[in-house]
Formats: sequence, C-alpha cells, structure tokens
Amino acid sequence: MYSQVIAGTYFTSKDDQTVQVGENTLICIDEQGQIVRIISDREPEFHSVRQTAADQNNLLQLAANERLLPGFVDLHIHAPQWAQAGLALDRSLNDWLNTYTFPLEAKFADDQFALTVYSSLVQTLLANGTTTALMFGTIYNSSNLILAQQAAKFGLRALIGKVAMDDPTQTPEYYRDESATEALKATREFIESMLKLQQQTRTTLMPVITPRFIPSCTNELLQGLGELAKQYDLPIQSHCSESDWEDQYVQERFGQRDAEVFDHFGLLTDQAVMAHGTQLTDGDLSLFRQRQAAVAHCPISNVYFGNAVFPTRKALQAGNQIGLGSDISGGFSPSLYRNMQQAVMSSQLLTDGVNNEMDSTKRGVPDSRISMKTAFYLATKGGAQALNLPVGAIEVGKQADFQVVKLTPALTAESIDDEFERLLYQAERNSISWVMVGGEMVYQNQEGHR
Repeated sequence: MYSQVIAGTYFTSKDDQTVQVGENTLICIDEQGQIVRIISDREPEFHSVRQTAADQNNLLQLAANERLLPGFVDLHIHAPQWAQAGLALDRSLNDWLNTYTFPLEAKFADDQFALTVYSSLVQTLLANGTTTALMFGTIYNSSNLILAQQAAKFGLRALIGKVAMDDPTQTPEYYRDESATEALKATREFIESMLKLQQQTRTTLMPVITPRFIPSCTNELLQGLGELAKQYDLPIQSHCSESDWEDQYVQERFGQRDAEVFDHFGLLTDQAVMAHGTQLTDGDLSLFRQRQAAVAHCPISNVYFGNAVFPTRKALQAGNQIGLGSDISGGFSPSLYRNMQQAVMSSQLLTDGVNNEMDSTKRGVPDSRISMKTAFYLATKGGAQALNLPVGAIEVGKQADFQVVKLTPALTAESIDDEFERLLYQAERNSISWVMVGGEMVYQNQEGHR
C-alpha cells in the first residue's frame, strides 16, 4: 500500500511563529519518496495501516526517545572552504579572502584534492541533518562536477554554482576567470553538464548562477550571468550587502546599493538567494519583497564578518523570504542546530544592544528577538520556500526528507513545547539517529540502534 511508514512523533513548522506537533502518528511515503498521508492514532485506519506496514517489513518505528524532524535546508555553503572551517576567523573579510580563502580555492584545480574534501563535506552535512544544500563551488568545472557527483552518490539534494569572478582589481591573478567571456562560457558548460548529470543520476542536482559577489565581477560578467539565469530559468546565489567594506565598495563603484545593482543586471529574481544582508536598508528589503528574492541569514558568520546583526524578525514581519545558512567556512560549523542557536542569541543582542556606555533605552533595537520556533522555520520551511522546493516540512505532498533525533533525558516533567525547545538547543551530531532524503536512507548513526 505504501512504500514506507514511519511511526512516531514529529515536529514541523507551520509558519515562522508556530510549530505543529504530530504525536503518535504514521507518516506514509510512496515509491517516489513523497509523503502521501499522515495518520493520527485517533483515525480508524491507524492500527490496520501500521500492522500492514509491519507485516510487509515497511514500518520504521521510532524509539520512545526519538523525534522526527524535517531535514534542514542550508542556503549558503562555500563547499571548498570546508577544508579551512574554523580558521582565521579573527581576520577582516578582505584579509581572510586574500590570505586564506582564495589560495585554498585555487587548490581545487586538483581533482583528487577536491574529491577528498567534497566527499567529507557531503557526508558531514547529512550526518548533521542537512538534506538540501545551496553551494558555491570554485571557478573550476571539473571539481564542481566532482562535488555534484559526491552529492548524488551520498543522496544530498544539491544546488551548485560554478563561481564566476573576473574583475582583476578585486581578484588575484592566480584565481579568477580570464575574462567575462571565458567565465560565461564556462558557466554555460557547467549548466549543461549539470543538467546531463541530473538526468543520468536521476537525482535533484541543480545548477545555480553564481557571481561570487559584485566586487569580484565586471559589469559585462554580471550582465551575461543575468541573461543566462533568464535563458535557463535557474536559481541565482551571491552575497548582498554583507559587510561595511563590501556595501561601501558597491556604492562607490555604481552609485547604487547592492540590491539595486543585482536588480539592474537581472540577478534579483524570485529564484535568487542572497547571503548575509546585514547592511540591507528598508528600501533594499522592499526591493527584495517586490522581486520575491530571499535572504540567506548566516548568524555565525555574520558575527565574524557582517559588522551588524541581520534584523530577522523585522524582515519576516515585513514579508521577506528568509532562510538559514551555515556559510562554511565564514561560519565554523556545518550544523544548522548551531546556527539556529546563534540566530536566537544574535537577535537578543540586537534587541539589547552591546555598548554599555550608551543608555539602555537607546543602545538596542526593540522587539528584534526571535524564538527558537522562528529559527527552526528558517532552517526548514523558510529555506525550502526560498528554493521553491517541496521539502522542509512534514506535510502531505512534500518529499520525505527527514532526520530522527534523540531527546536529551529530561530531569523534570516537560510540556511538548518544552521538549521541542530543549531538543533544538541540546541536539548534537551524535543525537541524530538517521537521515532520509526522498524516502531513501542516506545516513545511519553507527552508534544508534539501527
């Protein structure tokens, strides 16, 4: 009757303020890996469906201390930078890029090095509950395709971009596209190769138009990338108003703000995901809403390089699309649990302010705090909506992208709301029992009971 049935209690976001709880339910999955029915224990068919699944060896019964969550959607990962995660985060953005990051990414001309790093990254993401990832590759198509192949091999939903960067004033000679023409040619070749690989592997690989950020791209390249995005109807990813330096650089060069420049070149669309946005103004956010573009909020990375706290609550209340990104390696952790926690902490810092020499009534931005329920939405449903993908929620019609997480033993009686909050604050990688993508088991904790 069903390909698989999962029995247990689940948490999923209904909206950015509300978490839906399904206690003692059956999640029914078809052969295409789609959720086709959710049955509560109050429904007449509950016991018969459960028994049939058990008889057919298609029942996955969660333990009493396990909970089912949607797989996480990470909206911003620099895949090659996994090799330097946690390094040099005390440097300025410009110094970090030129001294550490560009030299590292240049090493990905070596396919064997790329294979080692990307195999590790993909498996690590899955082990941390991330099932969909929007990723920057490098300027090298060969290693970018290795990243895609590793994603297909291990079952990660992957949206991958060939990084385009050709401006000789802002990129090193040893690591940049030779010209806008060459960058556009290589981008087109990567798109075609990815679409072919998608058909061959029958996986959800997707090419993404990827200008690194405006400072690294000439006008000709930005114009051409916008045209490619339109021609192929593809997602777009970049950085937007991510720091004081970058925000000011764009204004000096164009006399316009980041968002306006991206819009001018056809790169701010309903398929665009722009990372960081700590310097976005109300006018910028309004333009994002008009174009239905999304922001990838990267709370850990923003502490190091953003020069401000992204106003998550304000943007959500205004109707902006927001998801969560780890920003490996500007963010040191591949875990969206850590990033959810930081998102809540950063929002409180924005509310209170941080300069104790200022009057307490003036140092913060009132009512900026978000809850863990909101952070959970960003990591799941918010990210899925940003990518226009049927994932990120435990709902009929969505793909069966799940993680099963063990509860930390409670010392006192808890409500289901308390249980949810403690789970998200205390979960670690070893708390995750198994991970499923499209109904296929892609990770099992070897220390777990399965």
